[in-house]
Amino acid sequence: MEPRSSALSEQQSPLTYGSYLKVDELLSLQDPQSNPVAADELLFIIIHQSYELWFRLVISELDKVVTLLEHQDLIPAFHLLERVSLVFKSLIQQIDILETMTPVAFNQFRAKINPASGFQSWQFRELELLAGGTPQDYSRFASLEPEWFHKLQKRGNQPNLRSSFIKLLQKRKLLSESFTPEAFQKALLSIYNKPIQDELQTLCEFLIGFDEQILLWRFRHVQMVERMIGMKHGTGGSLGVPYLESTLRKKFFPELWEARTQMGVLN
Repeated sequence: MEPRSSALSEQQSPLTYGSYLKVDELLSLQDPQSNPVAADELLFIIIHQSYELWFRLVISELDKVVTLLEHQDLIPAFHLLERVSLVFKSLIQQIDILETMTPVAFNQFRAKINPASGFQSWQFRELELLAGGTPQDYSRFASLEPEWFHKLQKRGNQPNLRSSFIKLLQKRKLLSESFTPEAFQKALLSIYNKPIQDELQTLCEFLIGFDEQILLWRFRHVQMVERMIGMKHGTGGSLGVPYLESTLRKKFFPELWEARTQMGVLN
């Protein structure tokens, strides 16, 4: 007969809500830097920590979309792209919550978190590269954050949403292997000129919808930052609002936007 103590040691504690979600560990991760703790610093930390968790999900889902596009499996890709767009809608709404904090309340702890800054979010930079950002645009971060620069460098060498979309069009014989911007634009117009919406046209709409949600999030973020700090520099040394404003026209699929201009144009 097995000793009772041995049997007990092999028993596992039943899984609970708290143990599954690691709630105790999660609640220990908010570490305000102000002393005494400023009233709104907890809000500021929780919003940004939740952003990072959502970024993790978006990166995971976009990785799946890239794989699906490579296998020309478009229906499940639509579902994931819709989910990602809805996540960004949620992130935009969270800015409304953050704006319940006044500039006076923010200044009670802003100096304490310097030089930490949202500018240093390597997950958002990874997300941009995964969406189709140009790796060369991030080379300047090497001196700022050498550790995560290598992560971004690795990501920049992998397939992304934009490159996988282009390869899909090549597999469908709408683009040749010798890619040119003009040929890309022509391929998109051929997709939209079909009288009945098909899989490729639906994919184009999901991609531009994703692009639009990121643009809307950038815009709300700029407005929130200006509302909080005006035109001061960011805590991490960035230019603050002027830098953020420069990102407002950063599109991952500019050709899809340009196609709207070309559609229905009479020769």
